[in-house]
Amino acid sequence: MPAYSRHMPTHNIELPPHDRCTCCSPLIQDFHQRMMIDLSQRDVFSHLKPKGARLPGSNVSTISARSTDAGDAMRDILLTNIRLFDGSPVLNEQVSLLIKDGVINALLSVNATVEGATVIDCGRRVVMPGLIDAHWHTTLAAITELDAMSADPGYIHLIAAREAEKTLMRGFTTVRDPGGPSFALKRAIDEGVVIGPRIYPSGAMISQTSGHGDFRMRSEVPRTALRSLSFAEQIGAAEIADGDAEVLRRTREQLMLGASQIKLLAGGGVASIHDHLDSTQFMESELKMAVEAAADWGTYVMVHAYTPRSIQRAIRAGVKSIEHGQLADEETVRMMADNDIWWSLQPFLQDEDANVYPDPVRRERQRVVAEGTARAYEFAQRFNIKTAWGTDVLFNPEKTASQGRQLAKLTRFYAPNEVLNMATKLNGELLGLSGLRNPYPGKIGQIEIGALADLLVVDGDPTKNLEFLDDPDRNIAVIIKDGKVYKKSF
Repeated sequence: MPAYSRHMPTHNIELPPHDRCTCCSPLIQDFHQRMMIDLSQRDVFSHLKPKGARLPGSNVSTISARSTDAGDAMRDILLTNIRLFDGSPVLNEQVSLLIKDGVINALLSVNATVEGATVIDCGRRVVMPGLIDAHWHTTLAAITELDAMSADPGYIHLIAAREAEKTLMRGFTTVRDPGGPSFALKRAIDEGVVIGPRIYPSGAMISQTSGHGDFRMRSEVPRTALRSLSFAEQIGAAEIADGDAEVLRRTREQLMLGASQIKLLAGGGVASIHDHLDSTQFMESELKMAVEAAADWGTYVMVHAYTPRSIQRAIRAGVKSIEHGQLADEETVRMMADNDIWWSLQPFLQDEDANVYPDPVRRERQRVVAEGTARAYEFAQRFNIKTAWGTDVLFNPEKTASQGRQLAKLTRFYAPNEVLNMATKLNGELLGLSGLRNPYPGKIGQIEIGALADLLVVDGDPTKNLEFLDDPDRNIAVIIKDGKVYKKSF
């Protein structure tokens, strides 16, 4: 079984009032304490529910591995009568698949039997790896921007817990969280308090003053030593850092809290209010400070960046993954190829699944980015860039259900099996860059002996099209994460 990370309880330690580290302030200590109380209460409620019952707010009938007997949860599982998708354009119809102790134990012959194993006859359905979203904000996707900036933190986390279950029920067994207060949710999922995907947390997004993660109001400027942290900083959504020393401190704070990788905002964005899309953010020395601190802990830095100038600066600083990058030019993409950079792209097409912005300024930025999306995918293929996939649904409760559909849209640019490889094997390789900070050691996104048993049984043929992802309730028949069955609909 993979060794999950555990976080030690936080203790209230009174520090001298001068130069105290704000992460240890009574305000922050109180916040974390209240968060864990909220999660503990949800745990109590979950244990009161009858076996097989649905969690509140769930539209999908699930089999919770946590609510089954321990012996059943650990029993070997043999998937028979399957067609196996292993990334190639042709399905393998000559195997059965054995799961043991949470990992793929063996690929056996069609008629193989295993004494004591629970047999699931898949009825010639396709077995494929669980999906991975490399850019999914677990605590910021399913709430509005107003609630994110003003609601009680307990409410924010309860909404996130409900959405985590829905995310898993859409077939996403793993997500990389690129910014937000996801540590408590990750812990609750890992400990079986709530149901959801594996989470690779970045912790708070690190932003410069006036940057993409500076959510303060104009009335909160200028910032002084006497002014408390902004709400976004208090809840762990974003941290403001200016200068090498502050970037170093904020990076180390997120590593201390359990970040598997670090997220910096190196340029302007669509959703933010104060900065401009074309702006370049953080000095190269500041970016290097985060890169070196992350490397000291055996992991890497990812950056939000769109423009050639911001991307190139980040590459020179040693960043490993560029998030978005739709405005990159050919020179920049060549630089990415030469430096073995990952390109984490999203199908931003300003269509029916796009994030909704009420003001014309942000809608215009969205249009500019959408125009660059097709060009970015063409560049990525022409220069053989290692390309990941994610959705980046943000402050958009109505659009979270489009997660699978947004993946299927990539068949506009790639063959169906290549799209699924991107959302499984390749995304798994990207998440593996977290190295020593990997919270789930073992291969994910692959069907091979020894890989973690995150699997889907689907009604559809991923070598022909991915339309089945548009309706996961109907078309995903079995969901297995960590060798445990969370859904079985036949």
